[in-house]
Amino acid sequence: MPGHFSILTASIGHNSERRTGKEVTVAIDPADTVENITDREKVEGPSVSEELKERYDDLADRVRNARTEYYVNDAPTISDAAYDALFKELEEFEALHPELVANDSPTQEVGGEASAAFAPVQHISRMYSLEDIFSLEELEAWLAKTGENARRIAGEKTRWLTELKIDGLAINLYYRNGKLVRAATRGDGYTGEDVTHNVLTIKTIPTQLAGENHPEELEVRGEIFISSADFKALNERIVEEGKAPFANPRNAAAGSLRQKDAAVTASRPLSMFVHGIGIHPGLDLAAQSEVYDQLEAWGLPVSPYTKLLDTSEEIFEFIAHFGEHRHDLVHEIDGIVIKVDDFRTQSQLGYTSRVPRWAAAYKYPPEEVNTKLLDILVSVGRTGRVTPFGMMQPTKVAGSTVSMATLHNQDVVKAKGVLIGDTVVLRKAGDVIPEIVGPVVALRDGTEREFVMPTECPSCGEPLAPAKEGDIDIRCLNAKSCPAQLMGRIYHIGSRGALDIEALGEEAARALTAPAEPGTAPLTSEAFLFDLKPEDLADVRIEREKKVKGVATGKTERVPYFYTRGTAKKPSAPSRNTEKLFEQLEKAKQQPLWRVLVALSIRHVGPTAARALATEFGSMDAIREASVERLAAVDGVGQIIADSITEWFTVPWHREIVERWAAAGVRMEDERDASIERTLEGLTVVVTGTLENFTRDSAKEAIIVRGGKASGSVSKKTDYVVAGASAGSKLGKAEQLGVKILDEAGFEQLLSTGSAS
Repeated sequence: MPGHFSILTASIGHNSERRTGKEVTVAIDPADTVENITDREKVEGPSVSEELKERYDDLADRVRNARTEYYVNDAPTISDAAYDALFKELEEFEALHPELVANDSPTQEVGGEASAAFAPVQHISRMYSLEDIFSLEELEAWLAKTGENARRIAGEKTRWLTELKIDGLAINLYYRNGKLVRAATRGDGYTGEDVTHNVLTIKTIPTQLAGENHPEELEVRGEIFISSADFKALNERIVEEGKAPFANPRNAAAGSLRQKDAAVTASRPLSMFVHGIGIHPGLDLAAQSEVYDQLEAWGLPVSPYTKLLDTSEEIFEFIAHFGEHRHDLVHEIDGIVIKVDDFRTQSQLGYTSRVPRWAAAYKYPPEEVNTKLLDILVSVGRTGRVTPFGMMQPTKVAGSTVSMATLHNQDVVKAKGVLIGDTVVLRKAGDVIPEIVGPVVALRDGTEREFVMPTECPSCGEPLAPAKEGDIDIRCLNAKSCPAQLMGRIYHIGSRGALDIEALGEEAARALTAPAEPGTAPLTSEAFLFDLKPEDLADVRIEREKKVKGVATGKTERVPYFYTRGTAKKPSAPSRNTEKLFEQLEKAKQQPLWRVLVALSIRHVGPTAARALATEFGSMDAIREASVERLAAVDGVGQIIADSITEWFTVPWHREIVERWAAAGVRMEDERDASIERTLEGLTVVVTGTLENFTRDSAKEAIIVRGGKASGSVSKKTDYVVAGASAGSKLGKAEQLGVKILDEAGFEQLLSTGSAS
């Protein structure tokens, strides 16, 4: 019987058109693995050679078919990771059985065939792929080996041209005496597709090079791409037109460039960055970095993310930086390309049948996979907002197993064009919440069905409707007694941004609000949270999987949540976590006013607005009694938040929360320090990175109490950026905009005097 295994690798080189997605589970006979085949051959001898040949042919055909779907049809049916794993398996198979290797094996070729839909174009100089490297250890070994070989040739230390591996479509531009006369896709490296008319519609590609002294013939290699922002807008537009969305920016770029009607291509937001040259007689330059400078001077778009580095340590830092900031870039990337910069050394190092020996591509771990969308359900949040989310076949992506991903609202479901039952592209960028990017339309078989938004709350059964006319979101308006909303609000109270009660996690909030029988939950309103006593929780039970000697049985049982299981010798008693919960509830009563405001779940009132309100008014009573106009005038509040606060206090059960919390001893007024001068009045300050003497919250507090605005983003209106250790993209933007940058000592001086030297 076939087994299943999960494939996790990445795609082929910088000059190659990439495959889509990142991971898939492929049905395969365990006997097909290289190790099993080899072991069986040792036992059974030459009699299985025909069987090996059949399996080799089958594996090669699977790689060819996947490549055709990707390169020719622009409709891949497996992910990048699945393709790369198949390709790697084929390479390993051929290494073990070199007598089986065919001349037309995919391992001996670059890219794919040119489509018959376009005229074939012979490249004057061949376009190669790149060697893929999947770990820093492999990269270190490659740098050491290549660097040593390069030193023997050049007699000096190697310089490395390091750049981003763009997720796009490789293109070859042929200029004659500075005029663009032909553009072709890479194809198999020798022959590509003539897409000249379509490339002429791309505004960033000059049809006539600027400047003088152009070579008689010049091949410019680059990558056609669609920016991340343009891709989102494009997909929304084509879904509105009733067409299937693209799975990712690379597919969108390839599909747009390969239009028979150039007018369609012209309507798509295509861009290009240069990453190399082919033939260039008379262009007397010694290094590829010098070529980039010359091409930029001639008006060609060169990537701003390219850097010339001297050491492997610098290369690893470059990789780490863009690994952290890869989603802050104009376009998508899946790795970093490292090249020997010197042309003479490149020439001496030469090529294999498929890749140059002087360049390689380090591939980041895959962040996209293909998986099955089993269903679309809805959840109800603390504000009553009903959010669709996808239930998927569990799959591993970016280091964790994912089975759910938000779809935000019914308009997003429609914009993404996903149907229940689709194979979808799932993305998880680092620690970012998993996102369903779009469907793999080519795999639809007609059994898929549309998602229909429910009309009743799945938690309390009340009708769903927009809170206000024109709202996109659908809400359950039964805010007071909807169990899902109450649970969400209780969980929010314990969150770090509110009262920071570690023991009041999601499971504890659920246990406090889920009744064993109607009306029997310990909490029916957050108003009574601080009135709870340990004995109120003695009978609370939750469903948990039953285990025997630590092994799951597949059955569930109801067990005490807040109390221990009693025995004849030791009666049931509050657990240590329960004791911790009550200790933290008592401590939370002394949290500052802004945290209490956040804990109330007033719509639109987050930490920034809450801090501004607490600083301006000082007490809950003052905020409650303030007019809408007075509230709206507070910097960082505005009309929408002011209306929301005023409306919240008109509801009787909302006022009851404040009154009962106050009666229980929750702090409703901040003690003002009259000695603190408002030194930052009218100033906007951004804090980024780690400071030694301030937490992020205390730094913001220090700015606000002195009359300043603690902003989370850098703009032309920013007066100062305080940069601590490990400052990120905000520091870079401040440098770009010319905003004054302070270290921690400068920040302390600013707080004290209102200026920094």
